[in-house]
Amino acid sequence: MHAPRRASLALVATGLTALAAPSLAAASPAGFHYTATAAAKTKVITISGATGSAPLVAQLAKKYVKLYPGKIKFKLAQGGGEVGIADAAAGRVSIGNAARDPRDSDPKGLVFYPIAKDFFCFDTNPANKLPNLSLQQAQAIWTGKVRDWSDVPGATVSGTIDLIGRTSASSLPPLVQSLLLGGSSISSLAALKPSDGLVESSVAADPNAIGYNSGYYASQRDVHAVSFAGVGCTLQGAKSGQYPGVRNYYEVTRGPATGAAKTFITWIQKSKPAQKIIAANYIPLG
Repeated sequence: MHAPRRASLALVATGLTALAAPSLAAASPAGFHYTATAAAKTKVITISGATGSAPLVAQLAKKYVKLYPGKIKFKLAQGGGEVGIADAAAGRVSIGNAARDPRDSDPKGLVFYPIAKDFFCFDTNPANKLPNLSLQQAQAIWTGKVRDWSDVPGATVSGTIDLIGRTSASSLPPLVQSLLLGGSSISSLAALKPSDGLVESSVAADPNAIGYNSGYYASQRDVHAVSFAGVGCTLQGAKSGQYPGVRNYYEVTRGPATGAAKTFITWIQKSKPAQKIIAANYIPLG
C-alpha cells in the first residue's frame, strides 16, 4: 500500500459528476458524492459510514459506474462506522459501511455482508520515524503513563506526546484497544477527530503527535506507519497473519439486501473486477 493510492481516490471525483451534499442525517461534511450519467431510470444507491473503508468503496463505485454507465447513481458519505450502521438501521441509506464485526447490541434485522479485510496502524510524524512499539510501550503511551517522547526508545523528537484518536462515531477505538493495547483504555488526553483523514492531517502537522489509522491513511507519505511488536504495519504483514491489527469491512443493510443494493454487494463479493481492486491494496476474503 503506497501513497499514490490517494491520487487514485481523487480520480473518483474527477471521473464522475459530483453531486451536491446529500441530506443524510448523519453524513460527514467530508463525504464523497458521485453520479453516473443522468438517466430517467437511473437507480440510486446511498451509502454512509466508515471513513476507513470509504476509499475502497469509492474505488468500487467508480468501477461499477464505468461498467454500467447511465444505470446507477451513487451518493457516498462518511461519518464513521457506527454512523453507517445507524443510518442503515434507520433506513436513511441503502447501505452502511461498517468496519467492525456485528454485535448482539446492534439494531435487530441488520445484515452484515463482508467485502474485505484491512489493517490499522499507529502513525507518527515523519520527523519522528519511530521504528517499533512493543505492546508495553504502546500501552504506556496511549494510557498516558508515558507523556514525553524522550522516554520512548527510538523516538527522534522530544517533548510532550500528543495523542490523536477517533470519536465514538468510529468503530476503530475499541479495536485498537483490544488488538494493539491488550485491552487497555485510550487516555482521555487524546484529541478526538471525526475521520481518519483528520487524524492523518493532524499527525502530519505535529512532530510530537501519534495517532491510529486505517492502512490507507497511515500509508500516506505525510505520516509514518509504526511497526508493532516487531512486525511492520503493512499490507504484506497483515496478509501474512503476523500483524495483529486487522479488521473486517462490511456493507450493512436493513434486512436482506434487495434491488440495486443487492446487485452492487453481490458484484463486490463475486466479480473479478471488484476482487482485483480489493486485492491491490486490501485483504480479500477467503
